[in-house]
Parts: sequence; structure tokens; C-alpha cells
Amino acid sequence: MSLTFPAIDPVALWIGPLPLRWYALAYVAGFLLGWRYALYLSGLDEKHNPTREQVDDFLPWAILGVILGGRIGYALFYQFDLYLSNPLEVLKVWHGGMAFHGGALGVILALIIYPLVKKFNPFRLADIVCACVPIGLFFGRIANFINGELFGRVSDVPWAMVFPRGGPEARHPSQLYEAALEGALLFLILFVLIRIKAVRDRPGIVSGAFLAGYGCFRAIVELFREPDAQIGFLFDVFSMGQLLSAPMIIAGVCLAVAGYLGYTEKRA
Repeated sequence: MSLTFPAIDPVALWIGPLPLRWYALAYVAGFLLGWRYALYLSGLDEKHNPTREQVDDFLPWAILGVILGGRIGYALFYQFDLYLSNPLEVLKVWHGGMAFHGGALGVILALIIYPLVKKFNPFRLADIVCACVPIGLFFGRIANFINGELFGRVSDVPWAMVFPRGGPEARHPSQLYEAALEGALLFLILFVLIRIKAVRDRPGIVSGAFLAGYGCFRAIVELFREPDAQIGFLFDVFSMGQLLSAPMIIAGVCLAVAGYLGYTEKRA
């Protein structure tokens, strides 16, 4: 027994000859809702947090960090040989291929540079941004499910599905697992944390919780997700997603501890 995969057209609508895909709408929804939530969070502590204007100004930096970092990360981590032989393929974003870990590095770089330019504590902006990221992750994983990509391993659980590009066997809907853990649950955890004044007064805790939380949830879901065909298992045990999540967990724990001890409180 398995569930029927819902055959949803990856194209949400056509604007003349141009297709507007659910995947693109997921990015738009993630950025817009994340931006509005970030504006709200900045008002929780107007004395110390970046201003609404600074949050507004950071949005283009975040978009560039996600898109450029995600694309370059995908090329380096998942399709290095392909893009090494044909570097211009990196520019063809419409062909698909984005890596969260690369996008995270892009945003981290933006979170370092922008606050230095504007002269305020980068960890306070990082806490706000990290509290918003699960919104985009949720919509992105739902879009992955609609596209029938990044599906799970073969399984006989009652909710397993036969994916159009996954062969005749039923598989875990791992995209939905990721939407639930990396998106909904992680958002709720950070939602609670950032509303605790004692946590907000120690910048870095929320950012660390995000990094460690995402890394743990991603590593768990990778146990059910089909490894990338061109990579398979590393050392015959780990997936690339698990390997890239390990330093996130370590960095997240260290950052949360540093924030708790007050090492991140100094303002620029």
C-alpha cells in the first residue's frame, strides 16, 4: 500500500509565454513573509535591535546571499565536475540546483559585511534573520514536493509515495519531513526563544539555536532522503547533507554558548 502522489503542475500559472513556477513563488513568499516578520521582530527591542530601515536595507543583501551562495554552493558541493567543465552553467539558474548550505554561507557573509558598514552589532541582526529563515525553508520544501524532487528512500510505510522520477517503488516523502522539521518546528522553537527577553538580551543564542537546530533536523531527515545520485554515500555511511550539517551543529552550539556567556554583546 502507498499513497498516490498528487500530480500538481509545477507551473502555477502562465504570464503570456512565461511560466511562473511554484518553486519561484516559494522564494517570493519566503522573502516577503520573512521580511515582514523581521520588521516585527526588530520592534521588540528598538533600543538595541537594528532599525526597520536597516532591516529594509538588508533585504537585497539577503536575497543576493541566498541566490548566489545557494547556486555556487550547489556547484561546489553537488555538481563540481559538471560545472568545472562548463562554468557558464552556474549562471543558468532556471535549470535548477540550489544548496541550502551554500545559501547559508552567502547570508552569513552578508550578515558580517552589512552590520560592519552600518556599525551595529551583527549578532542582533543575525538573530532576527535566523528566526525568519524557517519560513522560507517551509515553502521551499513544499515546492520540492510539488516538483517531485529530492524524494526519500524506498519504504513500505503507509504514507510512502511513488514519485514520477523515483522509479516504480514507493518512497518516503522526505520533502514533507523537512518542511515539518526544518520549517514549521524550527520556526516554533525560534518563535518562543526570541520572545524571551533574557534570550534577546544575549545576542547569538537564537542564531546558534537556528544553526544547531537546522543541522540536527537535516541530519535526521537525511536518514530517510535518497542521496544524490551523482554522489551517493560518503565513506559508505554519510550523505553530503549530513556531512555539511555537522559543522553547522558545532558552530551553532559554540555561538549559543558564546551568546549566553555574553561574548557577543559588544556593539559595533
